[in-house]
Amino acid sequence: MKFEQTKLANGLHILAEIDPNAVSTAAGFFVQAGARDESPELAGVSHFLEHMAFKGTETRSADDINRLFDDIGAQYNAYTSEEQTVYHAAVLPEYLPSCIDLLADLIRPSLRRADFETERDVIMEEIRMYADSPLWSAYDRVIRNHFEDHPLGNCILGTSESIAQLSLEAMQQYHRERYSPSNIVLAVVGQVDFPALVRQVEAKCGQWENRPVRRELRSASAAQGPDELVHRPEFLQEAIYLMMDAPSSRSRLRFAADILATVIGDESGSRFYWSLVDTGRAESIEMSYHEYEEAGAFVVGAACEPESASENLAEIHRILEMTAKEGITVDELARAKSKLIARLVISGERPVNRIFPLTTSWIYRQEYQTLDEDVLGLEQVTMEDIAELLATHPLVRPSTVCLGPARSIEALRLGTMSISSRSPSVNRQ
Repeated sequence: MKFEQTKLANGLHILAEIDPNAVSTAAGFFVQAGARDESPELAGVSHFLEHMAFKGTETRSADDINRLFDDIGAQYNAYTSEEQTVYHAAVLPEYLPSCIDLLADLIRPSLRRADFETERDVIMEEIRMYADSPLWSAYDRVIRNHFEDHPLGNCILGTSESIAQLSLEAMQQYHRERYSPSNIVLAVVGQVDFPALVRQVEAKCGQWENRPVRRELRSASAAQGPDELVHRPEFLQEAIYLMMDAPSSRSRLRFAADILATVIGDESGSRFYWSLVDTGRAESIEMSYHEYEEAGAFVVGAACEPESASENLAEIHRILEMTAKEGITVDELARAKSKLIARLVISGERPVNRIFPLTTSWIYRQEYQTLDEDVLGLEQVTMEDIAELLATHPLVRPSTVCLGPARSIEALRLGTMSISSRSPSVNRQ
């Protein structure tokens, strides 16, 4: 395995983890443009722009793009998060030049007005679709409540109002500003001829105009957001979400945070699983660790029958408070390490998966971290690290949202609860 990196004169960074024995290659353009970069007037523009990338360029129609990806047998997709918009594909090594050409074209879309108006309707329908999901609706509210006025609380989809009012000109300006080459990383993993890759990218992307890009970076408040009960009688299940402060992407405790979340809330064999899923009290429950620039969060999401919601939320509180007080056991630490390392190694064997941790490490920490180093980071977590994590990020007084048919939930007992009843919508209140 060999790592290469360079930067073009206009600021575009190129990374490659080269494995001459790989039988596939993955490539992705990682644009530092996400929900946290949007003003209220631009809410949802990053995700909308991701859709527009597939509507055609100056030289290729939407049909051309899809056909050409199919011609080379590519597995391709894109996604938008709080901090990034990513366009990626996996191909056989001989088709990498064609893949790079297509991906580079994608992120310079023509942004035609007719396409914009058509896709606006698609986005509006997507907003309505997600509003019909109890878990999504609850997550959208809890992240907003927890981060309050911090931009990490912005909704990735935006709102019906923001999308309806967004202009094509505002999107074009956002694209010029955020899709500056100095704000983009191209990463390639697998069988790669790096000098040939750099020559191709220089010819294809070297003339892109560079503009200064700034992201607001400030620590998110660790204060608890309000507890909220949202009465949605049309749903059959109650969705429960909790959010708590966690280490940021640059913290040395990030590996410990992954392990702690696995011990408490892995989808199988965790404290939550044995107490709530295995006993049939909840259909699902999971705790995960989310890392961001200058912030982090532990997130708990559960779905259950509405009549069980009070008891289940009380049990979630009990497990979190017990863990905060007593920590975890040596056996739990070892078991969580085994789970996470196995998943990491199995996933990392494929370039299509390896491309994401590789680029995340480079963007967040400006370092190349091998798969072996990631494994070592998990292996080296000690009981003392877990104790330090619980001391600095206690699992108490989480921001909580319960959304569904329940009219009251006794375990929402912290004195900051607001109750609302509303029709299906993701519009902010």
